[in-house]
Amino acid sequence: MAFYPNERIAIFIDGSNLYNTVKYLDFDIDYTKLLEFFSEKGNLITANYYTAIVQDDDYSPIKTLVDWLSYNGWQLITKPAKHLIDRNGRRRVKGDMDAEIIVDMLELCSRIDHMVLFSGDGDFRVALKAVQKKGVKVTVVSTLKSNPPMLADELRRQANDFIEISSMDKIISRHNSKSDT
Repeated sequence: MAFYPNERIAIFIDGSNLYNTVKYLDFDIDYTKLLEFFSEKGNLITANYYTAIVQDDDYSPIKTLVDWLSYNGWQLITKPAKHLIDRNGRRRVKGDMDAEIIVDMLELCSRIDHMVLFSGDGDFRVALKAVQKKGVKVTVVSTLKSNPPMLADELRRQANDFIEISSMDKIISRHNSKSDT
């Protein structure tokens, strides 16, 4: 993973995708450590976390996380989740943030040198190609260790670099935190 000291870096986290990835890998992210890690790699311009929120849920772990992130250096981009009924009559919650992530990527690409995307969603491939055409290097962080892989092959191939998130476990996980001892 090549970062340069004066590089302007932006982090984009697809919250739902990252949640499912680390849940599968069975570790929790320490978001303070994550910010510190990338701040040490270069000039961190922004760290964006995108998620949909269920509005009618009195207690939701995501609301607690979103509140904490907003007070600790993260830019939060949220929208209300939509409630849908599937063809079997079951209630489903949908909250795709792809459009918001892509718009922000395209708007920021003139002010950054390196974009770090925490997602394995293949829908981002064309957006990666567009920002690369503007000279931005893209690193994708996800996993190939799940079955099936949570990283779309076309996204990995489009990225300039790929980081297997499980290789960052000791660097960014909560179980390694001094406050947990």
